[in-house]
Amino acid sequence: MNKTLLPLGVTGSSGVLGGIVATALSKAGIEQRLLLRTPSRAPLLAGSTVVAASYENTVRTRKALSGIGTLFMVSASESADRLDQHRAFIDAAVDSGVNHVVYTSFMAAAADAVFTLARDHFATEEYIKSSGLAWTFLRDNFYADFMSAMVGEDGAIRGPAGNGRCSIVARADVARTAAAVLQEPSKHAYQSYDLTGPEALSFPEIAGILSAEGLRQVGFVNETLDQAYASRAGYQAPDWQVDAWVSTYTAIASGALESVSGDIESITGQAPMGLRELLRTAVS
Repeated sequence: MNKTLLPLGVTGSSGVLGGIVATALSKAGIEQRLLLRTPSRAPLLAGSTVVAASYENTVRTRKALSGIGTLFMVSASESADRLDQHRAFIDAAVDSGVNHVVYTSFMAAAADAVFTLARDHFATEEYIKSSGLAWTFLRDNFYADFMSAMVGEDGAIRGPAGNGRCSIVARADVARTAAAVLQEPSKHAYQSYDLTGPEALSFPEIAGILSAEGLRQVGFVNETLDQAYASRAGYQAPDWQVDAWVSTYTAIASGALESVSGDIESITGQAPMGLRELLRTAVS
């Protein structure tokens, strides 16, 4: 490991992804500083210290970041001002002397990405690049873990995805890749990695796998765009959120999320799980 990039700062450790990463680092004997808005929610891990910090450029956050060499930055929770939060936190990192940011982005992030939230990820990437910090971007695809949650009470996944395919990825594979990168950050500086599963699946195929591995039959209903917006209107969510929900499906329909990458295996030496394996692992 590059000693000049120690200590290591980790955000999001009270969440699923950040928690898995922090746990893996602890088991590997890596000292880390856990940065949390609510320190009482921090996992109890050997070799870790816990400090209060938020995605903002304040005295508290700058103090928390002071002395950190490499920072694992899990993207903030989805919100209308998420990009503003990211920019403020990056500014705080620069002001505090951080050297390198490893950021959890999204596959096919672009200024004109079909998946609306991927536009914020791209803007964050560009802001990090302009900051002067060394960077590594982990561009994960949609989580395979979330596929079961997309099934409605009627046993159907509904959305305008057509026959589009998506190389969905297990969250655990993203986490172990992040942990590997964080143990050798200089080796991965100025690299962008696409983190995908081993195959690209359509929603009819996903529904078939969920049916075969689960306790009920699952189907897929290919909604029109108008139907998709109408079916989600009852949640009374803000426009930006509804756009994100619907564009999850239209992004898959566009083909932007179908490519399969070997980056997880090349970084970790272990191939990622497919949906079937993930579902079987969850119940074993």
